[in-house]
Amino acid sequence: MSEPAFSEVLRDATWSDHGAAEDESYLKALMAGHLSREAYGEMVAQHYFAYVALDGASRALADDPVAAPFVFPELYREEALARDLETIYGAGWRSRIEPSPPTRTLVARIEQVATRPDGYIAHHYTRYMGDLSGGQFIRMELQKIYGYQPGGGVDFYLFDRVGSLPRFKNEYRARLDALALDEAGRQRIIRETKLAYLLNTEVLADLGRVARAELAA
Repeated sequence: MSEPAFSEVLRDATWSDHGAAEDESYLKALMAGHLSREAYGEMVAQHYFAYVALDGASRALADDPVAAPFVFPELYREEALARDLETIYGAGWRSRIEPSPPTRTLVARIEQVATRPDGYIAHHYTRYMGDLSGGQFIRMELQKIYGYQPGGGVDFYLFDRVGSLPRFKNEYRARLDALALDEAGRQRIIRETKLAYLLNTEVLADLGRVARAELAA
């Protein structure tokens, strides 16, 4: 009996962490249409800081033989997030945003593992596979709630340069399966992925204060 593919092992090992990341009050209020555009912008801002770090790690590891298969310039999110923030807050958006303490922790961790291919892959997988999956449902709901169209507002969730999302995700999983890893290497990626989910969950949990403030007003 053959061993299960690493993409399956990674998914199964982190499934409960992924579920926890989705069960947050901020997202529930956002998806219910209870938050203002500015409150939605709070999440976009935290994404911006995280993806500046993640896309920077991608560029730094573009020539690394292990990490290079997971460097996709067509996935870079910084420009899309900048368009979204300008749409939400206007031309002076940079002065309106700042990283929350949990986002600073997440960014610091991404920068810490930016020279470690296994750590980079873990954070890349955690963010992008979620964006390409559940993120598409979020985009459709936000378009209904706020009336955003391509060009700003929800561009973060648009991956026009990728082509077929199911095909791309299958290729991504195939690259995970092709990694030449021993068991210790697999476990390093699994542990870092679980940490990445935790750090991202804490960013969302902190955004709960934004939802509570708006709902109480």
